[in-house]
Amino acid sequence: MQRSMLTIRSASLTGYTELARQLGLDPARMLRRVGLSARDLVDPDTPISTTAVRELLESSAAAAKVEDFGLRLAMRRRLSNLGPISAVMSEAPTAREALESLCRYIRLINASLLTSIEDYGDAVLIRENILVDDKNSVRQSIEMAVGVLYRSIEELLGPSWRPRSVCFEHRPPDSATCHKAFFGSAVEFNSHFNGIVCRARDLAAGRPASDSQMALYARRFLDQALSGADDSATHTIRQVIVAMLPNGRCTADQVARHLGVDRRTLHRRLAAEETSFSALLQAVRCELASRQIRDSDRSLSELADLLGFSSPSAFAFWFRKHFGKTVSKWRAC
Repeated sequence: MQRSMLTIRSASLTGYTELARQLGLDPARMLRRVGLSARDLVDPDTPISTTAVRELLESSAAAAKVEDFGLRLAMRRRLSNLGPISAVMSEAPTAREALESLCRYIRLINASLLTSIEDYGDAVLIRENILVDDKNSVRQSIEMAVGVLYRSIEELLGPSWRPRSVCFEHRPPDSATCHKAFFGSAVEFNSHFNGIVCRARDLAAGRPASDSQMALYARRFLDQALSGADDSATHTIRQVIVAMLPNGRCTADQVARHLGVDRRTLHRRLAAEETSFSALLQAVRCELASRQIRDSDRSLSELADLLGFSSPSAFAFWFRKHFGKTVSKWRAC
């Protein structure tokens, strides 16, 4: 079975390193096991494999012997971690409209998460689904997703808000202390869905006005991103190459592992789009090299590191081959 190349913003792992250490884990080691590194978490907009994140959460929960690892991670999150989406949600006149915006834009930050709203009389059900193509557990990912959703609604409605129920399809943990402390007593396991049931009147209540101008800019940005969203392998792999180059680990094998697929799958999908990994790597390197040399004063050594070369001499040889002149002569022009 082919593995998914869906990606998620690395902001999804906000607080992971600290939590892992608190629970006695080696975060660097855990990240390496799934093809990630601490450097992948520096920029919250770095696209990382949804499969890798799921595996990281599950393996961390098992290694730490805690069944609520994903929920503990969600407890460290804030609405602002959603990036531009948080600006649109914060200005919405009602929590219902804020959540509708979340449903609309969620795929821009997590391509494997589907959030939907369903009305049942005086109740509103907000359902969370993890889109996967394998049979591995998604318990930790679901608990993190529902926890982040809960935290977002709480920030929109205030700390006194309480849901009718918080539901999970999976069985209860040996101890639900963390769940009850976070969600209250209305948490249910072995439910028919994953998500939150709210009172319709709570979500329909008016909210204080905020910076509507900022929200307008954010919505325009998101709509443009949504209309131009590129789900192609070329686009996704190009994004990952840009993120991984400075780390000096940007081979086809490494990028494939980062995306949770094997190298053959990566090459096959690129070939179907009439390109190749080497062509993408060279194109990205050329773009970054010309931009950095034009717009910065980085040394040859710094440029070599930035573009993933083993040494300044290797970069200098590559540059002259592709640009027809040395870096100093190109910069002088």
